[in-house]
Order: sequence, then C-alpha cells, then structure tokens
Amino acid sequence: MSTVHELPYVWLNGTLVPRAEATLPIGSAAAFYATNVFEGIRAYWNAADGELYCFRLDAHLRRLRESMKMMRFTIPYRDEELVAAIGDTLRGNEVRDDVHLHLVAYVLGSGLEATAPTGVYINARRRGRMTPPGTGLRCCVSSWTRTSDNAIPIRLKCGANYQNARLALLQAKADGYDAPLFLNRFGKVAEGTGATFFMVRRGQLITPPVTSDVLESITRDTLISEICPRLLGLEVIERDIDRTELYVAEEAFFCGSGYEITPITSIDRLPVGSGEVGPLTRRITEAYMNLVRGIDRRYPEWRTPTYRQAAAA
Repeated sequence: MSTVHELPYVWLNGTLVPRAEATLPIGSAAAFYATNVFEGIRAYWNAADGELYCFRLDAHLRRLRESMKMMRFTIPYRDEELVAAIGDTLRGNEVRDDVHLHLVAYVLGSGLEATAPTGVYINARRRGRMTPPGTGLRCCVSSWTRTSDNAIPIRLKCGANYQNARLALLQAKADGYDAPLFLNRFGKVAEGTGATFFMVRRGQLITPPVTSDVLESITRDTLISEICPRLLGLEVIERDIDRTELYVAEEAFFCGSGYEITPITSIDRLPVGSGEVGPLTRRITEAYMNLVRGIDRRYPEWRTPTYRQAAAA
C-alpha cells in the first residue's frame, strides 16, 4: 500500500499553523463522535507547466455541501474561500509534487445542538500510488457488510462511516490480503474501503450503480461520464454484480481520489483473469493520469492551478 508523508503546515479556521498546533478539543463532537464531513482531493504537479493542479474542486465542494446538509450543519466559509484556502495550504507548504488533501468540516461542542459551532481544517500530505507500477491488490470478499443508506449512508462522506471500512480492512490484513471488497445488505458487490469498484467481464466494463450502497465517487463519475465513453470509446454498464462474477472477471480495479486507478489481480486467492494487470485497466489508468496532471489538455475546467491562481490574484 502507499506511503504517506505529512506536510508541515495545516490550514485551521483561516490560519496556516504548524502541524503540532493544529489541535481540536478532546471533548468536542469532532474528537469524541467523529462528527465531521470531509473530502479527499488530489493535486498533481506538472513539471512542464511549473504548476500544481487540483482536480475537480467544484465537484468535491458540491459533495461536501451535500454531506453537510445530511448532517445538518454548516460552515462559515463560501466555496470560493475554501478554494483559496486550499491554494494557501499548498503554497504555504511549498508543494511542487503530487499531494493528497483532506478538507474537513467538523463540529465542536456536544454536536447535538442545532447551533453547534463548526470549523474547517485542510491537511495536505504526500501519498504515492496504492501499488507499484504493473502490480495489483490481492483482495478478499469481506465478511463485514457495507452499511446501508437507511443506517449510515455511504453517500454521506463522513469520518464515522470509515469505521465500517476499518473493521473490514483490519480483518483482510489479518487474513493475508491487501484490501477487502464489500457486499451490500442484498449480497451484491458494493465497493472497497475507500474506492468504488469496476470489473471487465466478457469484454464489458461494469460497475455497481450508486443505489448499491456506494459512495457517489467523483473519480467514478469522471470515468463513466467522460474518460471511458468520450476519450476511449468504452461503454460503462451500471448494474448489480454477484459475488461469483468476481471470480470469472477478466479484469478488475478500484478507483477514487486516493486510490486513483488501482488494479486488482486476485480475489479470494483466485486470479482475476491472468492474474496480471489487464490491458483495459492500463488504458484507463493512462488516460486518467494524463488528464488529472494536465498532460492531456482537455477539460481544463477540471484543473485548478495553484501558483498561477496566486499570480493572477
């Protein structure tokens, strides 16, 4: 799995502070109940441009607002202020390589009162690819069930949801796997611990629908709406996936802002296809990485520049 290196400064409620000073009260709902919503955002360095591009900030902020609405709290910042704060965080840490950011809105006080005060922090860190090039994850179908929309909805991107993921991941690691794959309450394939799932079967690219207790992933949307159909000429089929289909799939991969495109080469110790990273997965990975980094110049509205933005301001 990828290595993570924290950066020295964190943006906390309007100020860049040294990491050791970015603290929350231990009695707060944020610390005690994990009362927060968040977004994981990637920024990619383009050496030829001398620029660091944040990918699809508008979509991330829209999803953040949707999560906040479900949790019934607000934050005292407009979207444009949050975009500026992300830029301040990256420039303040003098980032000139690929980074992963967490934009977190959290609740102080007990978290039960309607007027509970809220805050925001932005934490940037260097995070590599989930697997070395040309390799994939050894996955298992977890004995833990993905939480449901009527219990703790996965559509809601909050810290508390990741306890379900943690239980599954720890069990997978204890059993000798790299990562788990969840089934939902109906026994259909849902997703991974922090990434949505795609497979290739009989030449068709297939993924579970958003009604299968999966996160409404921005990377997933990028693949379904644009990269696969428009750039690669591939149709994506959204439908329920049975567990046994996993064992006869030709290719499989996870996708997400953190995971990017991460191949899966075995499930329950059965090889996926040949047990190697498949050709379709390689094509999708290359197209995605070229787009997010700005090597592929299409969809410029998806890439927010960090240093050019400051110069213009």
